[in-house]
Amino acid sequence: MLVTIVLLMGFGLPQDDPKQEVTGTVPPGGGKVTFEIDKDDPRNPTGSRLTGERFEKALNVTLNSVVFRSSGQDLTTAGTYIEMTSRLTEPVLLGLAVLAVRNRVKR
Repeated sequence: MLVTIVLLMGFGLPQDDPKQEVTGTVPPGGGKVTFEIDKDDPRNPTGSRLTGERFEKALNVTLNSVVFRSSGQDLTTAGTYIEMTSRLTEPVLLGLAVLAVRNRVKR
């Protein structure tokens, strides 16, 4: 999990949280209003990647991914692949650790 946190801090979290942007037109004299909600694609970070704020967010994403099976965060493309890989490998490693402890206790 620590490796996942470091990788997410370095490559997986976007520079800024994508914000929703609403644009629309109001016809003169009233009538039907149409709104369009867009969200920017997550951008790779530039500058300092290893900060306390990014650590906290990476820890949150990792724990949500392992415990609840989905983080629900907007991640970069690399972050999405890191999360998918960690969701496969971390339970396997945890199971192997449990078997190792069980084998040690059994002797």
